[in-house]
Amino acid sequence: MENYYQDIPRLYTAIAEWLACFIYCLVLKRKVSRNKFILISVTALIVQSLFLVFTKDLPLFMWVPCMLMAVFFMFVFMYSVCEDTVNVVGYYCARAFLLAELAASLEWQLACFFARLNDSQILQIIILVAVYAFVFIWALHMEKSITRGIFQLEINTHELFAAVIIAAAIFAFSNLSFIFSNTPFSAGVAADVFYIRTLVDVAGIMILYVYQSRICELLAEKELSNIHSMLKAQYDKYRNYQTTFDMINVKYHDLKHQIAGLRAEMSDEQRQKWIDDMEQELESYSPELETGNSVLDTLIAGKMMNCRANNIKVTCVADGNILDFMHVADICTIFGNALDNAIESVSLIEDPEKRLIHLSVSTKKNFVIIQINNYCENQIKIKNGYPVTTKADKTSHGFGLKSIRYTVDKYHGTVTFDVNKNWFELKILIPRGGTL
Repeated sequence: MENYYQDIPRLYTAIAEWLACFIYCLVLKRKVSRNKFILISVTALIVQSLFLVFTKDLPLFMWVPCMLMAVFFMFVFMYSVCEDTVNVVGYYCARAFLLAELAASLEWQLACFFARLNDSQILQIIILVAVYAFVFIWALHMEKSITRGIFQLEINTHELFAAVIIAAAIFAFSNLSFIFSNTPFSAGVAADVFYIRTLVDVAGIMILYVYQSRICELLAEKELSNIHSMLKAQYDKYRNYQTTFDMINVKYHDLKHQIAGLRAEMSDEQRQKWIDDMEQELESYSPELETGNSVLDTLIAGKMMNCRANNIKVTCVADGNILDFMHVADICTIFGNALDNAIESVSLIEDPEKRLIHLSVSTKKNFVIIQINNYCENQIKIKNGYPVTTKADKTSHGFGLKSIRYTVDKYHGTVTFDVNKNWFELKILIPRGGTL
C-alpha cells in the first residue's frame, strides 16, 4: 500500500496553482483585453509547469525556495492581468496558493487510493479533471457569493500580512510530515500523511473564507455608514434650502409691494434707476421653474445658486407630480447627489459655453424615467457598474452614486451610467408607484 502513495507530480501541482490564479482572475476586475488575458494565461501555465517540473530533482533544502519562486510566478500572473493594488493581488495570491494545495492534495489522495483498485491512466485523468473541476468551480461560486454587493475590495497591509501568515502556517503544517517524521504532529504512514495534508488544507481554506467574509462584512458596514451619511447630508441640505427660500419668498413679496409704492410716489430719475436695479436684483431670486413637486423645486432652486456662480446652464423638463409616491428624503438623495456630481464635473470645464446640465423626469408606460446628463470632456471609465473617479483619493469618493443606487433599489428600480458623445448620462428607471 505504501508504494501507491508517492509525492504529487509537479505537473499536477503547477496546473492546480495556475487554475487557482485563473479563477481569481475571473473574480477580480481585469485590466487587459480578452485576447491578451488568454495569451498571458497560456504563458503563465507554460512557465509554471516548466519551472516545477525541472526543479523536482533539486535537493530538499531547495524545496522552500522553489515554492516561494512558484508563488512569485503566481503573483506576477495575477498582477499582470488584474486591475487592483499590490495588496489586493497579494492577498488573493496567498489564497490561490492554499487553494491549489488543497486541490492537488485531494486529487492525488483519491488518485493513489483508486490506483490500488485500477491502475488505469484514463481513470487517473478522470479523477484529475473531476476533482479540479469540483474544487475550482466551488471556489469561484463561493468567492462571488462572498463579494456580492462589494463595490471594491480594499485590503490594507495588516490584512495582507495576516492572509500570508495563515497561508504559510497552513502550508508548513500540512507538509510537516514530508520534512520531519519525528515530531508530535508528524505521521509515519504514507496514507496518514496524505490525510493530514488534505484535512489541514481544508481547514486552512475555511479559515481564509471566514476571514474574507469578515473583511467583506466590515467593508459593507463602512459603505452603508457612508451611504447613510450621504442620505442625511442631502436631506439636511434640502431643509436648509427650504428655510432659506421661505425667508426669501416672504422678503420678495414684501419688497414687491414696497417698490410698487415707491413707483407711485417718486419721480426722480436717480430714485427710479435705484428702484429698477432693486427690482432686477429681486428677479434673480424669483422661482425659475415649477415642476409640480415642491421638494424637487426647492432642490433645483438651491443648486441654481451654485450654477449661477460658476456660469453653468441648467435646463429642466420635469413632471414632478409623478414623484409623489417617493419619500422626501429619497427625492433629496437621488436629485441632490446627481446634481452635485454634475455641477462638480462641469465646473472643471474651462469653456463656460460647455458647462451644460440637463435634467428630465418623465414617464413611459409604467415607469418613471429620471435622466441627469452633463457635458464632459474627460474620458470616463465604467468599473463594477460605476464611473471611476479621477481623483487621487479614490476611497473617499463614489458614495453619492452608491447612495443613489441604494435609494433606487428600495423602489425596485435600476440605475445605469453611460457616456455618449461627450455627455455623461445617469438614467434611473423606477416602477411607477413602486413600494418600499
